[in-house]
Amino acid sequence: MKHETFKKSILGAVAAGTMALAGVSAQANELRGWNIHVEDYPVSIAMEFFMSEVAERTNGEITGQIYHNGVLGSQPDAIEQIRLGVIDFGEFSLGPMGQSIPETNVVSLPFIFKSIPQMYELMDGEVGEAIGAGMIEKGIVPLGWYDAGARSFYNSVRAINTPADVEGLKVRVMSNDLFVGMVEAMDGNATPMAFGEVYQSIKTGVVDGAENNPPSYESTNHFEVAQFYSLTEHLIIPECLCMSLKTWETLTPEQQDILKEAGQASAEMQRELWQEREAASMEIVQAGGTTVNTVADKAPFQDAMGPVYDAFLAANPDLVELVNMIRNAD
Repeated sequence: MKHETFKKSILGAVAAGTMALAGVSAQANELRGWNIHVEDYPVSIAMEFFMSEVAERTNGEITGQIYHNGVLGSQPDAIEQIRLGVIDFGEFSLGPMGQSIPETNVVSLPFIFKSIPQMYELMDGEVGEAIGAGMIEKGIVPLGWYDAGARSFYNSVRAINTPADVEGLKVRVMSNDLFVGMVEAMDGNATPMAFGEVYQSIKTGVVDGAENNPPSYESTNHFEVAQFYSLTEHLIIPECLCMSLKTWETLTPEQQDILKEAGQASAEMQRELWQEREAASMEIVQAGGTTVNTVADKAPFQDAMGPVYDAFLAANPDLVELVNMIRNAD
């Protein structure tokens, strides 16, 4: 496969390129890219592919350096830097963008997407265009929508098949009112805490469990202390390969077309790599004794989220149409 060949070649080239470019000031056509992930992560490989495609198709008129591992700053800082044009492009979760770009908040609503394939279809269509329009107004141009998987519940007590199974469970969530409200709507006890504290907190009974995607559940070894993994897929929050509008406006229309096409190609690669990573993680946790159950009927969970949606839409009436566009999609 093309992406496998690229993956093998790029991992060695990234390190060499980073050393060669360290301390060298950026040329006029050399873009600076931000990435929080390590170099062999699906996002990182797809970003390197994006930049190589752009360099090749522009005959070297546009080149770039991607700084992995968050060395150019934290994600909130980098989002502001890309709006200001200090960073030219980057790959970000839409979750943290909500503070400055209201349209991106809608994808943090629980159960708003019915599945990963539906998320792809909607983000590649009208929904992605609507969210992208809000991003452009704030100085960020989306080039491709990446996959960050689906977050599901895991705990040390029981499998979750219905909202009633969440009742009484102490569940760690990210520090976000939407996620606290999600657990409380099912009569669970939401406990915001730092991600690094989760393993020990489950082990000692401070919380019964948490929620995350399969690679995170596996790579943190949370499956060792919480061996019930219920695939509720309650949060499907896409990520964005995007560019500073300030940088974008310096490009010719032909160059902009090349970046859009390369961005979409990189998104397709990243999605495939992510699915492979998820499958590998699921094999590891099941081999480790995890009981995995798929929640086929998400309707009761979606119905339970009524109070969460009511509060969100009351606070954000301008987003009602966008939320309904997603909720009413097949």
